[in-house]
Order: sequence, then structure tokens, then C-alpha cells
Amino acid sequence: MEPEKEKTGRLPRKGRKRRRVPSKLIGTPEARISRSDPVDRQPEPKRARLASILIAENCEVTHEQLCELLKYAVLGKPDIEKPRWCQLLYQSQLKRIVVVILQGMSQLHFYRFYLEFGFLRKAFKHKFRLPPPSSNFLADIIGLQNKETAGYLPKTIEGSLPSAITKPNINLQNDPIIQKYGSKKVGLLRCLLTEEEMKTFNFPLQGSPDCENFITTKCNGSVTDNSPLFGLDCEMCITSKGRELTRISLVAEGGSCLMDELVKPDDKIIDYVTCYSGITKKMLNPVKTKLKDVQRQLKALLPPDAVLVGHSLDLDLGALKMIHPYVIDTSLLYAREQGRRFKLKFLAKAILGKDIQCSEGNGHDATEDATATLELAQYFLKYGPKKIAELNLEELWRDQEIRNIREKFQYTYKSVLKCLDSVDQKLLFLSRETDNIELPSKNCETIKCLSNKEVFEQARRQVDFHPFSIVQFSFEPFSPLLTEEMNKRMRIKWTEMSTIYAGPFSKDCNLRALKRLFKSFGPVRTMTLVLETHQPHLYIRYEVLEAAQLAIESLNGVLVEGVQIKVQRPVTELTLDCDTLVNELEQDSENRDTIYLSGVSQNFLGHLQELPNLFFGLEAVIVPTDPKSGRQKKYCFLKFKTFGNAQRALHILTGKDWKLKGRHALTPRHLHAWLRGLPPESRRPPGLRVRPPPSEQETLQNLKADHPKIAAWRWSRKIGRLYQSLSPGTLCVILLPGTTSPHGSLSGLGLMGIKDDEEEESITPSMGL
Repeated sequence: MEPEKEKTGRLPRKGRKRRRVPSKLIGTPEARISRSDPVDRQPEPKRARLASILIAENCEVTHEQLCELLKYAVLGKPDIEKPRWCQLLYQSQLKRIVVVILQGMSQLHFYRFYLEFGFLRKAFKHKFRLPPPSSNFLADIIGLQNKETAGYLPKTIEGSLPSAITKPNINLQNDPIIQKYGSKKVGLLRCLLTEEEMKTFNFPLQGSPDCENFITTKCNGSVTDNSPLFGLDCEMCITSKGRELTRISLVAEGGSCLMDELVKPDDKIIDYVTCYSGITKKMLNPVKTKLKDVQRQLKALLPPDAVLVGHSLDLDLGALKMIHPYVIDTSLLYAREQGRRFKLKFLAKAILGKDIQCSEGNGHDATEDATATLELAQYFLKYGPKKIAELNLEELWRDQEIRNIREKFQYTYKSVLKCLDSVDQKLLFLSRETDNIELPSKNCETIKCLSNKEVFEQARRQVDFHPFSIVQFSFEPFSPLLTEEMNKRMRIKWTEMSTIYAGPFSKDCNLRALKRLFKSFGPVRTMTLVLETHQPHLYIRYEVLEAAQLAIESLNGVLVEGVQIKVQRPVTELTLDCDTLVNELEQDSENRDTIYLSGVSQNFLGHLQELPNLFFGLEAVIVPTDPKSGRQKKYCFLKFKTFGNAQRALHILTGKDWKLKGRHALTPRHLHAWLRGLPPESRRPPGLRVRPPPSEQETLQNLKADHPKIAAWRWSRKIGRLYQSLSPGTLCVILLPGTTSPHGSLSGLGLMGIKDDEEEESITPSMGL
């Protein structure tokens, strides 16, 4: 890490030792602070509520996961398994559930008409993406069965997962393993991670600022293709200082276990993580072995030319606080596309035909895992990349996922209707007569209406008398041409909003210093020197909207190298309302309690854990990672319980001691994946029309009542009135299902919240109702 980068985010204390950050906090798109951390000890009121942050990866929630939540909301534990993608607390305090479906609308509609959807963006703090709908969206989200699991699963290969199948018609040249290693057999040296790869994937290395207190295994560099392999696996617990070693297993070629030790951490254990580590308090109570004992024993066991093999071995070596230069990481050896990795359990089954990690809830067996990684490396060396590519691991992975879902539905399947029936309750379903949807009449009361207006009026009268209601409004979908144009315009709009022009600068300006200055506000996609003007300007496109806005707010009108510069966005028809849109994004209920920080270092998260009293109400840390390298980026989002908590933390973190830059967030989490997919070119292709097609311009000019923009404004207000009529304790879920057509599919959007009295007081005035 460069000295200047290292300083950012450092705790202003002398003599502080560096510590590795828990991987629980840095290896995922988001990081949650453990509930046992003393972040905020205020007692929680016993009312139904949703956790303030969703834990679904990339914030995309499948229809099956949504169904899990609805079933849990009806019955609660222990009857239904708790949903893993979000937390519904005090489920027994729920009064009723209302699901509102805006059929024909998608995430694209919501952000194209973001300013018109005023009530929805301000009232619902929890937002998530939905995949494009199948042929029957309603049946998917309430779990209706047709024959077996129609509407959920494609027909696919049946049977157990094969260990070695050569699939015909595979283009081996496109396989990532072939692209990395070629098709011929390779020796051991070719499988070793290079120093650059080890640096990319955060392996402990000599000279790294995070490894000052690490010890080396004293290998002498005489490694060859005949050097011995040793399988290594560690299990860790979460302590007050982060992740610490609690078990180590070392296995030699031939399967003999050289070392299997329990280790007692020096610091207090906060979470034993038993479901993964298999470690319990009872197991560690009599243990006297410490980390230094394990380090000494491992150095004595390993010969000078030892090669360590493991799965995500960087975490194991980090827990051991040891540096070893010769490693094979099976999560990287069996390469996947786009930087993704196969799980060890899958590889053991697909390659070796072995079932491992089968003890549900009792954690992993470190010796079993170490043996599996060693055998996977030996298999690769024995049979070569071509043999692995012919197995078509991606196809096997998809088959296994589908079979897992089939088995789950076969043995534990329950629909929302069956859940309601088990407690002698019925579902109310309101929709238009033109909606060709029939639900079973046994435990469902269906009311068909002539229009959306009648559906709305019936909903206001009926939903308070039913424990579970589904209210469906139907809108005409956009034409394929209009959808394509709108999608194109929206992508360009977000690109231009994240782009700035800065200048003028003097002709002898220090360009390197200027680039450092603008990169300090956040990650840069493109930076170009503009020489078309009398004095040079910089064109900068940022990766996140917050960075561009922060640069404008911090530098516009400021003297830089003796010249007063102007920092502004490109002025186009798509950015004319940008100031209004940015202001409304900042007021979005999902963004108000979240702050954006730039310039964070890898040990920044460790500082947060060590200073809980400074950051009251901190609930989650969202740490983006590079999808290819998996490395942590130098910015993050901090999610707090309240706006006041966030404001106080922002003031502290952007003060002189921390030397970070930041502001309140502008981009909801579910939008990040979409924004990352923006085209690489930051400027518009020459001649591209971004104005609406004539048909849309005409309807806008005539303000026709059925235009989507008018409908968005009107129906956001109507849903607001419906929401206000609900009694406190009602779980309300708003779904824009997305669209599917031969011309392309659009992802959906979900919003949800639990109505309470405080919300009613705060939202009503802003609606103008």
C-alpha cells in the first residue's frame, strides 16, 4: 500500500498494532456488524419490524425467496424456516399482510419516473431487485403448485451429480481453465500462484503493511515439480479483535493427518460461528494451545520446499499470521468466469465423487476439507486442464442447484394458501376482470373488478378485514421500441450524472497531482485531458454517483494551483433536472440513513469495530469488491439506524483526524449492480438520439391521462392513500414484477415496510393528502 493511501482511514493513535479484519466484513458485497457488538444497546420495542438492511447478494431477491418471506410472515417459526435474505423481527406482532402488484411495471419504470413515484421512494426503506417474471408471477410469489413445481423450474437432467461425465459439443476453447492453463497437462510449478496473483487475492506477503507481525515458514526457494504437497484448512471464530484461529488441520500426500489442533484465541470470543467452524465453547474450554504454539509446530513440520494447498487459502494463512510463498488455491485452480469461485463441497462431489460438509449445523471438518483440497490438486496434476474442462463444471453446477430446489420443494413445500389454511384464514385477491388469473376458491376470496380504479376502491374497503391481501393493478406494457429507447436513455443519463468537467487549469499544471485530487473522491472509470479549450480541462467519469457529486460540492469555485476552477456535469437534455433528482435521491428513505466514504484502507473496518462508542447505531458496512480480483475497493457505505446517527458519524469521519471524504448516499443498494453494468464508453455514440420518440413526445405534450409518467404520479399517490388506510403493524409489499418479451426482459423491483404510527405522522404531510 502506498504511504498516502495507507494514511487515509487510519486511527489517529500512536503505537497501534495492525490487525487483520474479519473476512466476514470484507469478503462480501456488504458486511453486517455482529448483533452482539456494543453498537447501540437501546432496548428494541416489541413491534414487528424489518431489519434495516437486506442481506441478499446484489440485492436481487428471487420469487422463491419472496415466497419464503410471505410464508414466514403468516406462520412464523418454528412452523416455517426463517428467510435467510432478510430479518423479520417480532413476527407475532404482525397484524396483517398486504401485497400490491403493479403489473406491467419494472425497475426501469421506477427510475425513469423516479420523481413521480414520490410516495413509494420516501415511505419504503427496504428496496430490492426482482428477476424478470416467469409466465405466472403471482403463482411464483405465493408458491402455488401445478403438478410438481410448474412455473419455478425448467425441466432438466435428473439423478445424482456425476463425478466424471464428458459432455458432447462443448467448446473447450471458451472454458476459463483452458484459457488459463491451455489444454495440455501442466506441472506443479505452473499451478502455483504467482506473486502478483497472491497480491491481487490478498495473500499475506512480506513487506505488506498488513503483515508486519506475521512470521514466515522459512522456505528456501528450492521448489520443483516434485515438491511435496500439504493440504491445509483452518477454522476461525469471531473475537473482539476480528477473525482468530480456533482449529488447524494439515494433511500430507497419501492422506496422513500430520496436525489437527484446537487453538484458543487470546481475545474474547464474540461468535463461535459453530454452523461453519464446528467449534463450541465446551470444546475450547480445556484447550491450552495458542497461536504461537501452532506457528512453531507448523514451521517444524514443513520441509523447505513444501507447497501448501487449500481452498481460499488466503484466509487460512491470514488466521495463522504466517507467510508462505508456494501455494495452490483450489478455488482459483478450478477457474470460473467473471472471477467467481466454486464451493469446495461442489468440487469434491463433481471431481472426486465425495460428499463432504454433510453435517448440517455442526460445521465443517477441517481435516476432511484439507484432504479434499489436496486430492483436488492431485487430480488436476494427474489428468490435466482438458479433462477438467470436459466435465463442464458450470453445467454441473446449474444442474445441482436445480436439483437442490426440487428436493427442497418435494419435502418441505408449503404455499402461502396452505399456510393460511393451517390457521383457518383466507387470502383476499383483488384484480381486474381482464387479468386471466384463477386462484383456488377453497381458501381464497377473489373479487374481480372492471378497472384499476374499482380495484383501488375495493382495496380501501376490504383489506382491513383480511389477514392477507393481494391487490393487483394492471397497466399496459410499453411497446418494445419505446422500452429499448427508454432503457438506452436511462443508462446514458446515469452515466452523464456520474461525469464531470473540471477546469480551466493552467497550461503547466501538475497533471499527476490533479488526478490524485479527483481520485480522492471515489473510483474513476475514465479520466481524460480536454485540449479543445484555450486552457486545459479534465473530463472525469466516476464509478459511483456519490463521487461525482462530492467532487462538485467540494471543488466548484475553489482555487487550484492559483486558478479558480468550475466543476460541473455535462449540460444535456438528460441532466437538466439533475440537481432536483440528486436532492430527491438524498431524501430517499433507503439513502437517508447511509453515508458514502472514499479513501478507506483495508484496516478501516477494524477501526470501526474497535470504536463502537463513536458510531452509535451502526448496523452494516457495505464494502464493494472488484468482481474480477475480489479485492476490496477504497470506498464503502455505512448504514445506520437513524439519520441522526449517520449525520454524526459523517461529521466525525470527515474530520481532520480520519482524513476521509464523504457525504450522504445517493444510490440505493439494489441499483449498484445495474450501474456497474453501464457501457464502458462514457460518451454517447455519435448521432445517438436521446430524445423520446415522436409518439412519446406527443403524449407528453398533450398530457394524456394514460401516459406512464402521469400514471406513475397518480398511482403513487393512490397507493399512498391505500397505505395510510392500513392499520399499524401491517407488512406492506409493493411489487413491480418486471416484464418479459421476445424483445428483451426487464428486472422487477420490490419495496416493503411495516406500517407504524411514527411513519404515518412523518409521511402524510409530504404527500399533500
